Amino acid sequence: MSAPPQPATPIGLLLCDDLMFTSRITGTARDLGLCIKPARSLEALHALIAEPCPRCVIVDLAHPELSIGALLERLCKVCTPRPYVVAYGSHIDTATLRSAKEAGCDVVWPRSKFVEELPRALPRWMRGETAAN
Repeated sequence: MSAPPQPATPIGLLLCDDLMFTSRITGTARDLGLCIKPARSLEALHALIAEPCPRCVIVDLAHPELSIGALLERLCKVCTPRPYVVAYGSHIDTATLRSAKEAGCDVVWPRSKFVEELPRALPRWMRGETAAN
């Protein structure tokens, strides 16, 4: 099975059910000339994954439907190459942050660092470039 053609402008996906935070992330992307498509539910994210495969997937680890391991597995099956995966969550929930890193997320940051670094890091993530975690 061959991968679908990539669009001229790479897209990113965002799984987040917080409308204000979603607006902040998509607005930052828009200001940078990047395209981030939001999904409020896991079902919506799954529908977006293959049309075409995203360059980057950003996930809120607090999303109630999220199983990060299952999502990473699905991304590996559906997308070639697998998108760059960025996860953010509460700095207090160190176990969840650690689990996301162990599951294979490329970047796992507390929400505060994610917000602070987003304008500088998003272009790198959309290119699939690694950065210090």
